Amino acid sequence: MNDALAGIQRQIMWNRLISVVEEQAQTMIRTAFSTTVREAGDLSAGIFDLQGRMLAQAVTGTPGHVNSMMESVGHFLKKFPVETMSPGDHYITNDPWLGTGHLHDLTVVTPAFRLGAIIGLFANTAHVIDIGGLGMGPEGRSVFEEGLYIPIVKCFDRGIASEMFFDFIRMGSRLPVELEGDIYSLCACNDAGAKRLVAMMDEFAMDSIDPLAAFIFESSGKATLAEIAKLPKGTYRSEICSDGYEGTVTLEAAMTILDDAIEVDFAGTSGLSQRGINVPAAYTRAYSCFGIKVVVAPEIPNNWASLLPFRMDIPEGCILNAPRPYPVAVRHVVGQLLPDLMMGCLHQAVPDRVAAEGSSCLWNPPLRGGGSVSGPGSANHPVLPDFEVITFNSGGTGARRTRDGLDGTAFPSGVRTMPVEATENVAPVVFWKKELRADSGGAGRTRGGFGQIMEIGGKGDLEFAVNAIFDRVAHPPKGRDGGLAGAGGVVETASGKTLRTKGFQIIPDGERLLLLLPGGGGMGDPATRDPSLVAADVRGGLVSARNAEFLYKVVISPDGVLDDIATIALRSQTHAL
Repeated sequence: MNDALAGIQRQIMWNRLISVVEEQAQTMIRTAFSTTVREAGDLSAGIFDLQGRMLAQAVTGTPGHVNSMMESVGHFLKKFPVETMSPGDHYITNDPWLGTGHLHDLTVVTPAFRLGAIIGLFANTAHVIDIGGLGMGPEGRSVFEEGLYIPIVKCFDRGIASEMFFDFIRMGSRLPVELEGDIYSLCACNDAGAKRLVAMMDEFAMDSIDPLAAFIFESSGKATLAEIAKLPKGTYRSEICSDGYEGTVTLEAAMTILDDAIEVDFAGTSGLSQRGINVPAAYTRAYSCFGIKVVVAPEIPNNWASLLPFRMDIPEGCILNAPRPYPVAVRHVVGQLLPDLMMGCLHQAVPDRVAAEGSSCLWNPPLRGGGSVSGPGSANHPVLPDFEVITFNSGGTGARRTRDGLDGTAFPSGVRTMPVEATENVAPVVFWKKELRADSGGAGRTRGGFGQIMEIGGKGDLEFAVNAIFDRVAHPPKGRDGGLAGAGGVVETASGKTLRTKGFQIIPDGERLLLLLPGGGGMGDPATRDPSLVAADVRGGLVSARNAEFLYKVVISPDGVLDDIATIALRSQTHAL
């Protein structure tokens, strides 16, 4: 076979490998018990060589899971070397510092065998609803309060489940059936990937995946370095603020673009919190690398080699490098701001490639009800059945150079918004309102995406609790190049009582939780936006006529028709001033 044909065949095999890991992920989605997995897709899946280097990831999955899971496989191999593994073995952990950043994420690693020899490793991560402890929220003062802490252990030995392991799991969770079912799902997911890998190797008469791995790593590494070489060299600085828990948290970054690498120094970032908003270093690296890669090399597949040139210096003692046993349950609140921080640096180098800031962190309220919240109740004061559920929702993304931001879309996590029916089906709650939030997208030549309005009540308007983990309230997403900020978030009751943005709170009988999700920042001068687009937003009820005139300098008649003459006059007057 000549070199050209060999290259084509390797590329076909690479594409097939990506389809293998995508089927791996889809198996988990089809079999998972938790709505966080099967409805939101809060998971990752990938294949690794015997050195623990990621060859390919599933298209389905979050950067925080995928890129930190890439590090975690190496930790598994240190405890369980390849030569000790057998067919049917499955290994598991939720250690935030060896996995993906908090106890609610389970990571499973499974060896794949062909003709009696180990050929590779499959790994996956999924966010489960309950792992015991205080639950998903920021209130813990150490990781030991936040839930059941699982070291790297074997949960299946040669295909036989460890009953001792599952006894501990069942007793440590409020949702033992769901948790046990999710673990079986994660193991089945890896088994599906291993089965497909063997079939692929049989089809292509492969004795080993090592030659394909070498091709993937060499191609990805060279392509990434070529993209870095095109960037203007220098050091670029940016900062972004989170609402924090005790007070504002500031993230600072100095990004240095070299000939063959991009280095980020987080010196100046705020120190550690006493509550669970701290971020383990692996999660910081995961989202920082993602924020760089989507700008610098978005078309290059994500694997060990394509991420290798991105290097992070994360000072000890800062909130982005939390040591054990600091609380980290909601590390995503701060960690998911990192892509916007990276884009703040890259905007100075390649302004045409970046987006304005978006709502960033998910608005995924953990809801709880029943006797653990309200007590036993009485005939005159009924309580909801015991339940624990999380629903995933998002505000708007930042505007892009030539396109508006996306409405109610999760970036950077990429998880799907959960249908309200799926949540109402598994918990006694009612979503009375879920709609786009008018005037929340930051004005600009291209505007930010709109946030959402959500009103949630207990069934029969009975008391329930929310473990608030919200951000972008005091520090809304900023625009770029003259674009305006998106609207900040709002957390209150339907009657207008302001709630804390973080922490466990009771929504009493007769009340409902009202969430106004942030909108994305705008890009460019709002007065240069196409007036017909402004008019369309006004007719759609997404931009008020007042804001059309005040922010965009576009005059809309009461019946929603664009007044061209008045608009030209207003914009001319504004330009003259």
